Amino acid sequence: MSIQERVTTTVSTKGQVILPKAIRDQRHWPAGTRLIVEERPEGVLLKSMPAFAATDMDAVFGSLRPNGPSLSIEDMNTVIDVEAKRRARD
Repeated sequence: MSIQERVTTTVSTKGQVILPKAIRDQRHWPAGTRLIVEERPEGVLLKSMPAFAATDMDAVFGSLRPNGPSLSIEDMNTVIDVEAKRRARD
């Protein structure tokens, strides 16, 4: 792609840049989309910000409270056996 074929934009006096509509549509970036700006040796990279922060299992383990009485080990084993037999039939 030659320099003349590339899409260009201009930085405003406020430091704002307008992304061309074709790029916004291709990336599914409607108005209000939050972008992460990363400086790279070759320029600047824009990435959409994830809807949720990254988490690990330790951060969420135990965060949901049970809605009934605790099951005994025997009860848990019974439930597991019933489900294993059901899946074996499928």
